[in-house]
Amino acid sequence: MRVRVLYFGMLKEIAGKDAEELQLPEGSTVADLLDRCAPQVADHRDVLAVALNLEYASASEPLRDGDEVGLLPPVSGGAGLSQKSSARCTLTRIRIDTHSILENLKRPDDGAVCVFDGIVRNQTRGRATTYLDYSAYEEMALQQMEALCRKAVESFAIRDARIVHRLGRLEIGESSVLIAVASAHRAAAMDACRFLIDTLKKTIPIWKKEFFSDGAVWADGEPFPAEICPTGESVRRPAASNPKLSAKSKSRPQRPSSSVGK
Repeated sequence: MRVRVLYFGMLKEIAGKDAEELQLPEGSTVADLLDRCAPQVADHRDVLAVALNLEYASASEPLRDGDEVGLLPPVSGGAGLSQKSSARCTLTRIRIDTHSILENLKRPDDGAVCVFDGIVRNQTRGRATTYLDYSAYEEMALQQMEALCRKAVESFAIRDARIVHRLGRLEIGESSVLIAVASAHRAAAMDACRFLIDTLKKTIPIWKKEFFSDGAVWADGEPFPAEICPTGESVRRPAASNPKLSAKSKSRPQRPSSSVGK
């Protein structure tokens, strides 16, 4: 059977490609696929998550002919449409319009709207940042963001929530992610807002590349929760401890295409 493998974030550079097709024996699993990947990719399997047809998958998950498998390095958060949306969430390549989002969210029975506005700052670990570039496994990211909002509505006493995330090149001072939560009372809105941004940073397949005057690096991602990492080892060995997946590379700075990475 043939399986299509997609590489995201810094794995594109490690593998030297965006995607490939692998021929696997019938009955193969995700673990078998990882064994067949290029050694420079397979070496990092203990910090990767795997998406099987847009859903996180375990190492024992069986594969079928025609499956699409995404290999995902720890998330930090292409050419195509400027915006993709679901009921509550949006991925966009244009500036985030905070005022419009809040006005469309608020209702007369809301007593509070809590907002998290993530902004591109001008330095990282003492290095002057020139700009950032975000990319995503877009279909999966949108699906996972929507599920995250549903979970927040079900788990907290809130009425509704919105998540908007930028992709592509972002300049200093621009908003990279906006989360807004509406509820009758402020405590629930604030708790849900923190839950949404903290969980998004760990589980949504969006990657960030930071550009400086003297080079560019992939941002260190937070380790995946053990329940979505095929090896279950991400809690014990975060990405930053792996020299090949840490933000130490010295690639020449260059303006990326509209899809280079988070």
